[in-house]
Amino acid sequence: MRFTSTVLASGLVAASCLAQTAAPDDSFFFENGKLRVLILSGRNNHDWRTTTPHLRRILDATGRFDVRVTEEPSGLTAESLRPYDVLVSDYCGPRWGETAEKAVAAFVQSGKGLVVVHAASYPFGDAQILGSHQTPTGVHQAAWAEWATMVGAAWSEKEPKTGHAKRHVYEVKWTNTVHPIAQGLAPSFTVSDELYHQFALKPGIEVLADALDATENGGTGKQEPLLWTNRYGAGRVFHTALGHDVAAMSAPGFIASFARGTEWAATQKVSLPASISLDPKDKDAVRVMLVTGGHDHEQSLYAVLDGLRDVRVTVNPHPAAFGSNPAQAYDCVVLYDFHVADLPEAAKKNLRAYMDSGKGLVVLHHAIADYQKWPFWWKEVVGGRYLMQDEPPAKASTYLHDQDVEVTPVGDHPIVKDLPPMYIRDETYKGMWHADGLQVLLKTNHPTSDEPLAWIGPWTKSRVVYIQLGHGREAHENPWYRELVHRSVIWAAGR
Repeated sequence: MRFTSTVLASGLVAASCLAQTAAPDDSFFFENGKLRVLILSGRNNHDWRTTTPHLRRILDATGRFDVRVTEEPSGLTAESLRPYDVLVSDYCGPRWGETAEKAVAAFVQSGKGLVVVHAASYPFGDAQILGSHQTPTGVHQAAWAEWATMVGAAWSEKEPKTGHAKRHVYEVKWTNTVHPIAQGLAPSFTVSDELYHQFALKPGIEVLADALDATENGGTGKQEPLLWTNRYGAGRVFHTALGHDVAAMSAPGFIASFARGTEWAATQKVSLPASISLDPKDKDAVRVMLVTGGHDHEQSLYAVLDGLRDVRVTVNPHPAAFGSNPAQAYDCVVLYDFHVADLPEAAKKNLRAYMDSGKGLVVLHHAIADYQKWPFWWKEVVGGRYLMQDEPPAKASTYLHDQDVEVTPVGDHPIVKDLPPMYIRDETYKGMWHADGLQVLLKTNHPTSDEPLAWIGPWTKSRVVYIQLGHGREAHENPWYRELVHRSVIWAAGR
């Protein structure tokens, strides 16, 4: 099992760095078999800091693309663009300069792809067909007319002026249902977005979808083209006027049309499905029941298992969690509850039946104090207990918040194999009861903590893991901790 979280990339790759590091054979740096996408961002009169990551999320969710981002397109060169199959523009700002502009035009003209999203149809000047414009700083700047030729349209300040009425909900209708981007999709989809009107269209574009710009909303009363394709040299361009913000980009119709449009621009074919989930799951994903309740906790907990294709999580707080045997619906139970009191007999029966079924259990942090009056649970299953009060000769266990803890993995168990040591801020527990012979996975020498921080429970009919870490955001948002919990769930489920 590999440690995926330590190889996370920021995705904000400066194009100049790409130029410096590109090699004749750079396949090592890209995922095999995936289409290579470079998103152009960093300037926009829209909120590019949220829209660009969302566009990347859509493409990543398909599993079809290897996506990179540059926030400085002015540094683009022919060599830095060489590895990519398609560019996605989420850019609306100053011109890039002769070198970058020629590189982009040559890239598309050579037979590669370009996708233009929303305001990216009018960068380098609001009115390209007028020849020049005044920048926000007051500098008169000649427009880059070649961009409009690539896009297949321009914004005009001459009548009829290009623009949009106020944002509203409307229906987008596919007018070319045989095009690969539209094939297999519903005849229309609904969005809440700005509706651009009066584009100065270029000859040769192929309109794929339009929408009625209703006069009651301040529109033109006409069907306005919104999605189209264009040819530029041997290259392919897909344009969508949709996507004002992340809320607009979250419409299922936008997600499908953007992802499929990007694939078409890169390959001239479309293999992606009609429906694309932003939280895709494997068919055999581990079904997890996360049990919470009885103890205050930060909402960051619920993101610990987010974004994983091989895990599907349902939250079920106590006391409802064990109203039936979870084995029928789940492969692993994750406890983050705090139920010190005794369980009702029916719940005990169901939980015991679950543990007898061979399904997995992961106990996190304060759940070590659960079910204090049920020795079977803490002696035979979990292998540990937080003592809520003195039990002579043993003293009550103690805790201390906001401790900086050095954590050391122990052994080569799949949960901790190749996992690096970590320095993490968390709550510590000391003076707990531990079963004899535990297989310890993590340890610490912190003075306010017991030495074992994670272990394999003694129960032999199923797989049980306890992890003491996980009090708050500092742990929940730590990629190392998320990897630890992920591995524990996968192992406990027998995968």
